[in-house]
Amino acid sequence: MLITSGRELRALNGRFRGKDRPTDVLSFPPLLRSNGFAGDIAIAADIAVQNARRLGHSATEEIKILVLHGVLHLAGYDHEHDRGEMASKEQSMRRQLGLPEGLLERGERPNAVRSGQASAPVRTRTVAGSRRARARTGTSKEGKMR
Repeated sequence: MLITSGRELRALNGRFRGKDRPTDVLSFPPLLRSNGFAGDIAIAADIAVQNARRLGHSATEEIKILVLHGVLHLAGYDHEHDRGEMASKEQSMRRQLGLPEGLLERGERPNAVRSGQASAPVRTRTVAGSRRARARTGTSKEGKMR
């Protein structure tokens, strides 16, 4: 796991997804199948702190929310195409862990606070393993789920 800056995640997002935007979390499945290694997760600490302040919970809780979201992507969930399966699983697990509102719920409300910097929409993404990594996005430019 990498905990770094929004600037670094923006660079990773550009490199692996061709998107010149910051993001709060990226998930990187392994390039080759591996027993016991699910992949890597990168989190922007500064964006997590901003989100936590706006949403009224601790930065620690926000990082846990981002880790959970990233782990679900590494487990094969894809909220862009699964008709709510990932959202349901994330909500159930978040409640079991006693965590506040998750990423997918934030994007579903019209007035939801977007992850990241106020001036630029920030998205949660999974970078799929291949020679040229591809990714799945968490929210649209408008902050709504795709």
